[in-house]
Amino acid sequence: MKLGSKPRGAFTLLEIMVAITLLGMVIFAIYASWMAILKAKTVSETVTAQSQRTRITMHTLQDALVCACMFNGNPQYYSFIAGGSADYASLSFVARLPKSFPRSGKFGDLDVRRLTFTVESSRDNGQQLVLRQNPLLMDTDTDEDNFPLVLAHHVEKFIVEFTDPKSGDWITEWPTTNQLPRKVRVQLALHNGDSYSSQPSDVLVGTVAIAAQAVRVEWQMPLNAQSDVRPTNGVNPGIKTGPNNTIVPGASGGAFQGGAMPR
Repeated sequence: MKLGSKPRGAFTLLEIMVAITLLGMVIFAIYASWMAILKAKTVSETVTAQSQRTRITMHTLQDALVCACMFNGNPQYYSFIAGGSADYASLSFVARLPKSFPRSGKFGDLDVRRLTFTVESSRDNGQQLVLRQNPLLMDTDTDEDNFPLVLAHHVEKFIVEFTDPKSGDWITEWPTTNQLPRKVRVQLALHNGDSYSSQPSDVLVGTVAIAAQAVRVEWQMPLNAQSDVRPTNGVNPGIKTGPNNTIVPGASGGAFQGGAMPR
C-alpha cells in the first residue's frame, strides 16, 4: 500500500457467513413453496380423477338401470337379482343397451345383454367395483371373466336399495326376481387413500326410476303358443349364486330351453 492512500474495504468472515445463511434461507423457502405447489397439484389431480371416475361409475349404473328390460314369457332369462352383503351389494339384470354403453363395440349388434355388478378384491388388497357383460343366452367369455371392466377402485360401500311395492319404503333385498323395481337407489363410497383417515373422500347417492315394465306374455307371443310357456316361479337356472344370494362372477343366462324366444 502506498503512503497516503486510503485502505480498501473488505467483507469480514462474519459478514460472509451471514450472507450465506440468508441466501440458504431464501433458497429453502423457494424450494418448500415449490414442493407445496407440486403436492397440492398431485392431490388435486388425484381427487379430481377419483371424483370424475365416481361420477362416471354412477352414470354407467344409471344408464344400465334405465335400459333394464324383462319379458314375462321368459322370466328365467330376465331375472332381476340383487344380493351381496350389507356394505357390498351385487346386482344382475338384463338390459337393452345403446351403442354408447361401455364395451358395446365388443359385442357388436348383441345389444340385449346381462349386466353383473359385483365388488371384488383388487391387487392392492382393496375392493373394486367391476362389471361383466354377456349377451342373452350366452355365457361370459374367458376375457370377460378374467378381465372385467373396473368401474371404481378403493370401494368402501356399494349399497343398492329398492322401493317396496307394498309399503313404498326402501329395502335392500329384492325377492321378486321376475319383476322390475320401480325405483332403485345406489350409494357408492370410495376411500380417500389416506391411511390416517377412515372416512371416505367421495360419497355419491343416485336414484333411478325404471320406467320399463315387464312385457306380458300375450304381447310377446301368438295366442296359440301361450300354452307352451313353462312356469319357473322366479327361478333362474342360468344364474349361479353363493351365500347371502351373492352373484357368482361369470354366471350366465343359460341356454334356450323352451317357451317364447327371448327378444
